[in-house]
Amino acid sequence: MLWKHLLALPVALSLALGGSGLLGAQTQNTYVASLPDKERLAHNIALVPSIRPDGLYHRVWRLIKEDYYEPSFTGQSWDRWEHRYDGKLKTLEDAHKAIETMLASLGDRYTRFLDRDAFDDEKSQIDAKLFGIGVQIGLDPDSHKVIVITPIEDTPAYKAGILASDEITEIDGKSTKGFNVEDAAKHIRGEINTPVNLVLTRSGKRVKVKVVRAEIAIKAIPTAKMLDSEVGYIRLSSFISQQANREMKDAIAKLSGAKGLVLDLRDNPGGLLTNAIDISNMFLDSGNILSTVDRDGYKTPAQSDGHPICMKPLALLINKGSASASEITSGALHDNNRAILVGQRTFGKGLVQGINRLEDGSGVNVTIAKYLTPSDTDIHKKGISPDVAIELSEQDLKDKKGPWWLEKPTAGVRRGPEDGKDVQLKAALEAVHKRIQDADHLAVHVR
Repeated sequence: MLWKHLLALPVALSLALGGSGLLGAQTQNTYVASLPDKERLAHNIALVPSIRPDGLYHRVWRLIKEDYYEPSFTGQSWDRWEHRYDGKLKTLEDAHKAIETMLASLGDRYTRFLDRDAFDDEKSQIDAKLFGIGVQIGLDPDSHKVIVITPIEDTPAYKAGILASDEITEIDGKSTKGFNVEDAAKHIRGEINTPVNLVLTRSGKRVKVKVVRAEIAIKAIPTAKMLDSEVGYIRLSSFISQQANREMKDAIAKLSGAKGLVLDLRDNPGGLLTNAIDISNMFLDSGNILSTVDRDGYKTPAQSDGHPICMKPLALLINKGSASASEITSGALHDNNRAILVGQRTFGKGLVQGINRLEDGSGVNVTIAKYLTPSDTDIHKKGISPDVAIELSEQDLKDKKGPWWLEKPTAGVRRGPEDGKDVQLKAALEAVHKRIQDADHLAVHVR
């Protein structure tokens, strides 16, 4: 296997817009961009001619046969696919379509084929080298419409005023009716410094937006600052970048003067399993972080290494967009009594994928295990409930009481986490202050 990571992300595919995976329970896929169109064209032309389509197909069949976490293959005989297309695959495109059909039979949206572009884009996310407009998109499972999950701060989409929950109705004059996320991504993707014209539907109104594509600097931690004299705030937006661990260490060091911390995992779609383990380790002096369970039921725990860099009072902010790797970290810190959870129930994605590069540059993400929290809780399709539940109404969002980064700047002034309007953050801040006070009282008592 030429290139492989373990993925803890709601959707194992990441592709085209400068975003970083699924954000929110109402979505199916989200995408990021890596290569401008001219580079993509040259890249795709350079396919290795010696690769046999049937060989590629059988490579994927074997991957599923050997690695898929569900031993019954969702109630079917996997052997029936082995020779289904013998003598019928003339081109690599034929092989790709056959692979997609075969994988679809599993009914597992996390086990999926990635064409060459999609695989490169996923790797670009991990390398934190992206191009696009800086927005995360998905499909609403009820309406099947393309929606904005969130614009990324300080990107063209953010500066253009694109908002979370905007429906993308048209792209350069073409209706998105019937589009999946891949279709939308392909139309929005383009060369740097070229415009894309979007028509959005927002609260029933039609909004036209012109956005110029650019290189997107993706940060795992876009914000780390003091909320007041005692409590620091870290927003971890994704676990996908290999830089996430370094950024977290830097953020903790930056806030070394704080007596307690709020770690914001709201709308964090997850990412690499190793990142979730490593970041959890930073706050744990003992205990399990998670256990993975393979197809044979073999349970493998991941233990804390016992070398935390921060043991200060901690609150984690979560919501329905906190998924996968976010849930691993939330479960680890909560079950080990290390943090209090504030906000809303999480997404509920308790599966782990292996990312496999194929010989022609395409790839397959395969669900290889499920995971359990330290208390042996299976959170798949259930999520994790907060200790302090703070739901948000439509009126709360209109009154700008939701996550502070959601609103577009007003008169050039952007909201910040310290503005006191974010009701979930306010509750987390109060929880940390209480823990600080409790720790101070305990220290006095011990003396």
